[in-house]
Amino acid sequence: METTGRILMIGGILLLVLGGLVFLSARLGLPLGRLPGDIRIQGPNGSFYFPLTTSILLSVVLTVIVNVILRLLKK
Repeated sequence: METTGRILMIGGILLLVLGGLVFLSARLGLPLGRLPGDIRIQGPNGSFYFPLTTSILLSVVLTVIVNVILRLLKK
């Protein structure tokens, strides 16, 4: 039970940090969600938006961050 609580606390802290980074990126004017390669289709009856490039970029950045954190914790 103790490890589950620890995992939930670390996950919450990571979500808080990630939310703060998204908030700061919006304040700084970074074009997340408006990058070339993001798919946007607008029609008369609705619209479809899929941030493909933004998703890939965030995935790579988060993978690097998680790997660095895990390597630091193992030492």
